[in-house]
Amino acid sequence: MTTTGTYSVKGMHCASCAAIITKKLSKVEGITRADVNLATEKVTIAFDHETLPVEALNDAVSRYGYAIAAEPGTASAGESQKIAASGAIRLKEEKKQALLDQKAKVQFALPIALLVFILMMWDIGSRFIESVPNLPIPMELFNIISMVLATWFVFRIGAPFLHGIVMFLQSGAASMDTLIGIGTLTAYVYSALITLIPSLRELLRVPDYTYFDVTIVVIGFVLLGKYLEARSRMKTGEAIEKLINLQAKTAIVLREGKEIEIPSEAVRKGDTVIIKPGAKLPVDGIIIEGFSAIDESMVTGESIPADKKSGDEVIGGTINKQGSFTFRASNVGSDTVLARIIRMVEEAQGSKAPIQEIADKIAGIFVPVVLIIAAATFLIWITVGSSYLGFSVALSYAISGMVGILVIACPCALGLATPTAIIVGIGKGAEYGILIRNAESLEKLSSVDTVVFDKTGTITTGSPKVTDVTPLSEGTTPESLLQIAASVENRSEHPLAEAILDEAKRRSITLRDISEFKALEGMGVSATIAGLPVTIRKPLEAERELAEVKRLQAEGKTVVMIEENRIALGLIALSDTVKTEAKAAVAALHRRGLKVIMLTGDNRAAANYMAGQVGIDEVIAEVLPTEKAAKIKALQSEGRKVAMAGDGINDAPALAQADVGIAMATGTDIAIESAGITLLKGDINKVAQSITLSRATMNVIRQNLFWAFIYNIIGIPLAAGALYPFWGIFLNPVFSGLAMAGSSVSVVSNSLRLKAKKLDR
Repeated sequence: MTTTGTYSVKGMHCASCAAIITKKLSKVEGITRADVNLATEKVTIAFDHETLPVEALNDAVSRYGYAIAAEPGTASAGESQKIAASGAIRLKEEKKQALLDQKAKVQFALPIALLVFILMMWDIGSRFIESVPNLPIPMELFNIISMVLATWFVFRIGAPFLHGIVMFLQSGAASMDTLIGIGTLTAYVYSALITLIPSLRELLRVPDYTYFDVTIVVIGFVLLGKYLEARSRMKTGEAIEKLINLQAKTAIVLREGKEIEIPSEAVRKGDTVIIKPGAKLPVDGIIIEGFSAIDESMVTGESIPADKKSGDEVIGGTINKQGSFTFRASNVGSDTVLARIIRMVEEAQGSKAPIQEIADKIAGIFVPVVLIIAAATFLIWITVGSSYLGFSVALSYAISGMVGILVIACPCALGLATPTAIIVGIGKGAEYGILIRNAESLEKLSSVDTVVFDKTGTITTGSPKVTDVTPLSEGTTPESLLQIAASVENRSEHPLAEAILDEAKRRSITLRDISEFKALEGMGVSATIAGLPVTIRKPLEAERELAEVKRLQAEGKTVVMIEENRIALGLIALSDTVKTEAKAAVAALHRRGLKVIMLTGDNRAAANYMAGQVGIDEVIAEVLPTEKAAKIKALQSEGRKVAMAGDGINDAPALAQADVGIAMATGTDIAIESAGITLLKGDINKVAQSITLSRATMNVIRQNLFWAFIYNIIGIPLAAGALYPFWGIFLNPVFSGLAMAGSSVSVVSNSLRLKAKKLDR
């Protein structure tokens, strides 16, 4: 049996780190799949054994400088809520502390790096611009000061980069730290040798120009880039933090006749929970006494408070706006709606979109290729460059070119391009009540061109309501007709009876006393009111020819006749009604260029009538549940990309067959496992919002990947000196460090733009 586990990873810096960890973990016995997410710093592992010791995972990666720890939240249902929240807080605090440590290093190193950078630019300017004076300090003194500072930078502040070199020499696994380490150490060693051994400089006939300043500035800028990247990445995980913060800390329960306050994770299934005005609900349950209006926006995305009364379901994490009530706990711990949502969002944010496979494959070979290019650049400058420029100048350019390539070719932007956008996109969806199960569903939804809706419970409310009350005899009014019908149906258990009673209640009609109630099998019901026999039944064959009956039945409505003392008093028509938001939802899909189809088992007349009310393009009616998947497959065979929206239970085969399944859900009845996307509250307006979100997310991913690729395609040749033979331009390694820092920050910042995206447009 395959089990999936999520683990935190420490020590990752770039896409090549993720590639190394993936490769090494995949070789561990029992592991069938390992998905490493750089942005969340987590790895999701599928394995065959019942348990997989963390020690076994660490044995596979520790020698490469990485550490793996089990994720919190795998305890029993009663404790998991507390552990998940406290674990998330602990991990966040650890990340905050690591960020503070990075900030302290940057605050120390950056001012020095900036000062050296200014002096370096001054020195370069004085060599080429006559109006710029020479440095006010002798070059020999400047080199000594720079060497002291560079020594500190390389061996103290840049220690992680040196560790990257050691890791590469020991195992052949190269990361971003390896590139930076080799580049800065090469520049430092060369500079130290010609400074400390003047005779060597004279022997090689190289100028007295050193790269201490380059080493200091590159390490300073790389540290700044890493800090800004880490700070930006923390912002991408705010959705999970917000969801966790929704959980109530305490609960008031009734135990042995007394009200006691306990931690919310200690609430047991069946407990009676007391909720006061303004209180946050600790768990899910069913109201047993009282009524209120509850703000469910933080869970469902619905801004208007929901009225709740005895018998209604309530969701943990929502807020009681008015009144007091008690409810019986039904779902606690990891079984609550909020806990399941948190778990779903976490899993989705850690999943990979198919488009990321491109970046992963490139990242796996990127660093070794860069090392080869850097070595080739060095050799070309030494051999070919010496023929035209002389050995000393060629050596200077060879070192600059090699260092520049190693610094500029950081694969961070490539590794962050997809996961940061996925994390922000899925978090944005959760805020709107759109639960996305995995990144693959999010990507596929962006290419959908056809949306198929089930009718009952999706386009319609899923419960019958009275639509028409039509008197047929003189002296009968709609109110009197409804009073007679409701009085008789009050004894019936038929679903249509409930709809008639609801309509009578809505119109404030008082029921009459009845006697001799009977259920007429296959026909209706009968009773006696004020001594007169009353029958509520199906229309007789002759009555079906009445114009009004024909019209109502053509609209797919169910018609019942009310007969008193064998005289037809009138008729009542009932029908499943269209959701108030359905027409606007279909129009929103049309504006996005999508074809909308209704797929239903109802009769064609009813289906066509409903479809006409909301503007649906095509109707496929009278389809058995077992045939729905085949209809979806037929649409796909026409080349369509299909999203199917249904209730997530009886439409399961069709949801599974569709390119993307969208489950409609209400309250605690969430079919999270039935589809790739679940819409809370069953609001079909969110279908269009989901598509907008997926398209926006994929656009950001494509932008990120484009700039990550272009950045390296352009940057590496520039750093190597490709422009020098034509225009005498050579990119200083310092600017390579600036460009490298900027690339990662720009990718993360571009992904964060999704937070401001308006999904209604």
